[in-house]
Amino acid sequence: MSEGNNPHEQHKSPGQHQAAQVLICCAIGFVCFLGAYMRIPVLPLLASGIGASTTQIGLINAAFMLSAGLLAVPSGLLSDRIGITPVLLAGLALMSSASLLIPLSGNWIALGAIYLVFGVGLAAFTPTMMSSVARIVPRSHVGRAYSWYTTAVYLAMTIGPAAGGWFGHRLGFRQVFFVSGVLIAVALLAVLCFLPKDTHAGHSSHAEGPEHPPRGIFSNGRLMAALAGTLGGCFGFGMYLSFLPLHARAAGLSVDQIGIVFAAQALVNVLLRIPFGHLSDRIDRGAMSGIGLVVCAVALGLTGASHSLATMILSACLLGAGMGTSFTALSSLVAIVMPAGQRGLGMGLYNSCVYLGMMLSSATMGVVIKKTGFGTGFLTAGCITFAATLLFLVLYRGSTLHLDTGAKP
Repeated sequence: MSEGNNPHEQHKSPGQHQAAQVLICCAIGFVCFLGAYMRIPVLPLLASGIGASTTQIGLINAAFMLSAGLLAVPSGLLSDRIGITPVLLAGLALMSSASLLIPLSGNWIALGAIYLVFGVGLAAFTPTMMSSVARIVPRSHVGRAYSWYTTAVYLAMTIGPAAGGWFGHRLGFRQVFFVSGVLIAVALLAVLCFLPKDTHAGHSSHAEGPEHPPRGIFSNGRLMAALAGTLGGCFGFGMYLSFLPLHARAAGLSVDQIGIVFAAQALVNVLLRIPFGHLSDRIDRGAMSGIGLVVCAVALGLTGASHSLATMILSACLLGAGMGTSFTALSSLVAIVMPAGQRGLGMGLYNSCVYLGMMLSSATMGVVIKKTGFGTGFLTAGCITFAATLLFLVLYRGSTLHLDTGAKP
């Protein structure tokens, strides 16, 4: 039996009201991440325009990722303590204010400080909204609810950079951040107007605890397994995001062709999330996560061996399939193995692993590539992802055996 698929829960299908709430969360997530990701193509250009060097631009981005990763856990804990709505509003307010202040920066230090605030806001918003989605539906429907939400967010993350470039070309780099700030403010108003106010995570009528509540976080084997898988998968994905453009350019691809490769990965990733989210509610999420992570590892190795547009597109599609399969299952696994009053903490840990994995690969794999080349670098990242997959399976299988043994009379 897969986690949370208790036969007694199967009749607990969400009604129209709960379905509408999930769609509202999807809309809020889409608008927020659309505004947030508009900054990606123009921030380096704005920073360069005020005199920041390449190293300083890197430090600015590192500060953002560090704050977003480290503060996701305390933000999740805070949402468990005081409720979801206050943390959501604070996160959106910080992001909107930071976007509006970025164009006023006169030097790279001020820009970095403001961008740090943006990271704090994103750390508050992301795990809290995921916790909000999980509390709306019964555990038997968490996978499909997350598949809709993550599809909306991933679409925004795909469209956002293109929209930022479009506005930057027509309005100017600084004006992009004003548009971004206004969009995030719209998301804030939507939270105020459309999300229910009784949003304390531990007191939702639809939130349900796991079948076997753990005595502590580190004794929750399935949670530890999911975090290990998330960390390993995001290590590989961070490698792809950071170094595919350089690998593709070295192979002779143009900028437009590199964009096509990224679009292929994103398209497959998005298209698979909803059907696989529904599937994750019916089968063992551990097997589904493991299969997806293995596909990601193989795709990374093939990417390093690719030297043409066609082979890179095929590798990108394979990576998108692995990401859409594994992370749909992993995120819902985190939600269902945590008690209702600790889901904010669980999603905070999950998001910290996402940022930490991507940051680790960006910080370390450049050295490997410099010494051995892109092919070996991508193969190494694939091996690390595969090793994390094995750790995931060992932890997951061990926790399942423990639960089965403990369930005997």
